Amino acid sequence: MSKKIAFLFPGQGSQSVGMGKDLYENFDSSKNVFDTADSVLGKSISSICFDGPEEDLKQTVNTQPAIVTMSIAAMEALKSELDIKPDFAAGHSLGEYCAMYAAGVMSLENTLKAIQKRADLMAAAKGGSMAAVLNATEEQLKAGLAEGSKVGYVDVANYNSPAQVVITGDENAVKAAGDYMIANGVRRVVPLAVSGAFHSKFMENAGKEFASFISGVELNNASIPVITNVDAELTTSSEDFKEKMPRQIYSSVHWTQTIEKMVSEGVEIFIEIGPGKVLAGLNKKIAPEAVIYNVYDKASLESTVSALNELMAGV
Repeated sequence: MSKKIAFLFPGQGSQSVGMGKDLYENFDSSKNVFDTADSVLGKSISSICFDGPEEDLKQTVNTQPAIVTMSIAAMEALKSELDIKPDFAAGHSLGEYCAMYAAGVMSLENTLKAIQKRADLMAAAKGGSMAAVLNATEEQLKAGLAEGSKVGYVDVANYNSPAQVVITGDENAVKAAGDYMIANGVRRVVPLAVSGAFHSKFMENAGKEFASFISGVELNNASIPVITNVDAELTTSSEDFKEKMPRQIYSSVHWTQTIEKMVSEGVEIFIEIGPGKVLAGLNKKIAPEAVIYNVYDKASLESTVSALNELMAGV
């Protein structure tokens, strides 16, 4: 296929009870991923994904390995049905681990161990809050952050799309920033139900501990460029990944800039692989001209394979 393709992998919040179950039941390649996760992590990730309960699935220590396992299982099912190699890969926050796996940076076992360590460290970091800011202009966001900063620490966690930015930091500062933006024309600021202030300086110690952990993990150079969250740059060097992975825990996720970078590199087709359609929704705001497919269950996989086969055949 002459059109450039990118694989995208979702992050926390995309999970739902039952995810991956029909992939497990219909594709040996998916079953192998779930079985490996259960074995490597010493807990039944498959049961948490398939049966929940939701209360267990939404705990960070379970959510992160569960989404990574399910996303990789979906990708392996796709590859078993279609001879496809992406030109680029990227993942939103924890999804970056799936992107690195897709690019051959880490083995499946090391990917699972790394995401579990990341989840454990992030869950242990307490304090702070997050809120989604919808349809704010750059000026409104800047003014809101300046106002919140008078109260305490507040920063941008995620640049999700031109229509959605997530702010993070001290609870009072996040609230002050949100209140100021609402008072000055921003329609919606939605507090997020999270266990802490992800992608903020609250996570710096977690990042430092993770740096120590990842220094002992074998990483390879990437076979395709991964566009990394911390800087929206094409990354292939194992040393660069080793440096960026800890930083990603406490730095902003530059997702809008990541998609824009891929489009500038000639990507025309995006395939979101993993639970839900969150990234497809964001893509419509960032790159409405691009085509996006989803793979999250057997039906969506078959639909995507059929569409890609037609494209490859030039139909």
